Amino acid sequence: MSDVKSQVRQFILDNFIMGSEGADFGDGASFMEHHIIDSTGFLELITFLETTFGIEVGDEEMVPENLDSLDALAAYVARKQG
Repeated sequence: MSDVKSQVRQFILDNFIMGSEGADFGDGASFMEHHIIDSTGFLELITFLETTFGIEVGDEEMVPENLDSLDALAAYVARKQG
């Protein structure tokens, strides 16, 4: 799970964080509440997850419980790959 978190964190830092402000977010930090990723960004994130981890994210799975923090994403990817 830590590998998933580190890969997703790097993707977010490379694509959504401008400058050092906001770069230090915790694994449980909500992407939406902390304005790290907007709705368009989530579509990019989903594409990244599907390509990188070989999973398919269904429309019904696009919910905060699965996608709104590094912790949630890591658990979601583990379930999908399991």
